[in-house]
Amino acid sequence: MLQAVLALPVVGLGVEEFLVLLIAALAGGAFGAALGALPAFVFTGFVVFLGEGLAILEGNLGDLSAIEGDIATGVTGTIGFGMVTGPHVAFAGGVAATAYAGKKYPDMEPDDWGYHFGKDILYAFGTKPDILAVGAIFGALGMVITQVGGGLGIPTDNIALSVVATAVLARVAFGYPLIGRVAGTSVLDMSPFERGEDRPAAEGESTRPATEPWLPHQYEWAGVTAIGLVGGIVGGYIWLETGSVFMGYAISAMSLLFLNLGVEKIPVTHHITLIGSVGAVLAMATLDSEPLVLLVAGGFGILAGLLGEITQRLFYAHSGTHVDPPAMAIAIVMTLVGILYLAGFLPNAGYLGL
Repeated sequence: MLQAVLALPVVGLGVEEFLVLLIAALAGGAFGAALGALPAFVFTGFVVFLGEGLAILEGNLGDLSAIEGDIATGVTGTIGFGMVTGPHVAFAGGVAATAYAGKKYPDMEPDDWGYHFGKDILYAFGTKPDILAVGAIFGALGMVITQVGGGLGIPTDNIALSVVATAVLARVAFGYPLIGRVAGTSVLDMSPFERGEDRPAAEGESTRPATEPWLPHQYEWAGVTAIGLVGGIVGGYIWLETGSVFMGYAISAMSLLFLNLGVEKIPVTHHITLIGSVGAVLAMATLDSEPLVLLVAGGFGILAGLLGEITQRLFYAHSGTHVDPPAMAIAIVMTLVGILYLAGFLPNAGYLGL
């Protein structure tokens, strides 16, 4: 199941199989642009929640052989993390479409959006053909990057890696600076935002904050650490009780519906709950204490939260498009997990199919 979730090796795909994935990924990327990147990712949460629920049901009820195929993998792998709502396809397509629209259609920017329009991943673009085409191209690109990563055996979460890669490529393709103008004393300095400083506006552009933190309600180190601990323990506990690594991730992703609807201060935690569950998986292999396992999960959640914050300060806050901090955090942690497992320092590789 986990190998199917992450990627099918490119070398194992025939021409017809690849064409099916390509056509579906083009549609999935356009679908993400039509819905908007964040709404598309919320759907990822609901579909993965369904798939993991089926997996738990399948495990608890035993023989469900009357149902053809692996129902859990069919939902979680081929749809939730596949060509329909997979983050590397739908979310990536939506992110690239937003970057494109930020340059091509600045007049579409909502009045209440304070950052560069290229970052407004809440915005749904509907049926505008050129924007859907951009989403389609980047959805297909996300699929290819993920497939190649899986085929080469890159020891990480290749879906998360693909989300980051396509966002960076979109930034370059549409003429945005890779890092952007740093207004504070360093790239990690968020104090210009705290002081309410604005950057000089180019002709025809509205005024923007000098520094744009990814989440204005979730960037201070103490708060990120606190939600990291809480989310990590939640993810670890869900894994302990259900055996599902991805259920916590799904719940966190579904919670972003409220953020999309404008509820203030909803935290973004899917990277935290996922990595927390990974910490629990690793700890359970060596510790004979569930309370200690939960504490390790909390520590992993803190690590994921802090990495998300560090990467947003590096790659989000100073330029004009969205490069996803949770995806960056997941890719970094799972690369470390994969390498340490292959080197013999960890008892397993979490959910990686190594």
